[in-house]
Amino acid sequence: MVAWSRRARSANALAVRSRIVLAAAEGMSTSAVARRLEVSVATARRWRARFVGEGLEGLLDEPRPGRPRTVADEQVEAVITRTLETTPKGRHALVDPVPGRGVGMSQSAVSRIWRAFGLQPHRQDSWKLSRDPQFIDKVRDVVGLYLDPPEAAVVLCVDEKSQIQALDRTAPIFPMMPGTPARATHDYRRAGTSSLYAALDIASGRVIGSLHSRHRAIEFKKFLATIDREVPAEFAVHVVLDHASTHKTPAVKRWLTAHPRFALHFTPTSSSWLNLVERWFGELTSKKLQRGTHRSVRALNTDIRSWIDTWNDNPRPYVWTKTADQILDSITRYCTRINDSRH
Repeated sequence: MVAWSRRARSANALAVRSRIVLAAAEGMSTSAVARRLEVSVATARRWRARFVGEGLEGLLDEPRPGRPRTVADEQVEAVITRTLETTPKGRHALVDPVPGRGVGMSQSAVSRIWRAFGLQPHRQDSWKLSRDPQFIDKVRDVVGLYLDPPEAAVVLCVDEKSQIQALDRTAPIFPMMPGTPARATHDYRRAGTSSLYAALDIASGRVIGSLHSRHRAIEFKKFLATIDREVPAEFAVHVVLDHASTHKTPAVKRWLTAHPRFALHFTPTSSSWLNLVERWFGELTSKKLQRGTHRSVRALNTDIRSWIDTWNDNPRPYVWTKTADQILDSITRYCTRINDSRH
């Protein structure tokens, strides 16, 4: 039972049941066990009673009606262990071209086990850690604005989505039909590009947008002037943005000096996830641009302006929940895992 509770790659349900019994063996009450393991009191009571009545066998799932299982728990564990802890000989990937080989199971059976436990050996995500020497201070600054914005001030998340392509499919899109999704040709014609500057108000969710043919410092300064016109004069303006070179040119600095109500708050390098307007750009891309067709830049700009107007008719602010300490603790644990894996 101790092995079940400690093995990181055991089935999670079996590990939790084992921890419930071990905690009860320490003399803890059922409610105390539930609080400690973050489960319901009913769950803690059920598995204590099952262990008292049936021993270790009581912690396993009861047989279900229907065809008897042909794959034993030991085989399931062997597949999971083999998937997580071994690499096929001569390959860099964890996935074997014949996944059932070596465990005496069919490929379809192994695939079902992978799906049941949420394993996806064919996929790989990427990550990048910021090397900004002021990372901690900038995280605390930006997150502090999100969680406790200053009074008589507007907090805006600003960024540009550059080089948005006006694309026209080489054939009309076939609409969705029962049993058939909408279909579009893979190839397309390019009609030009446009660059969108956007400022997301974290309190209301409203967006100030401006479209330009290029994305230089002069366009960014024009967008700052647009924000200055849109935000009432009695409010200070706190702008969260990244370290793009166009944001720090002498012309922009002179403009900011002449408009002292503006204060810039830079996100750390390689940390675009900290800017909430990126989430809005994601919605614009997935819900409007990816499936759109535009025969000209003018048509593209019209579509984007329409999207912004529709969004502002019923704006939905994004709510930041994690504190700076929680973010930094999470990154610390991640860095510790990386360091431990190297040794």
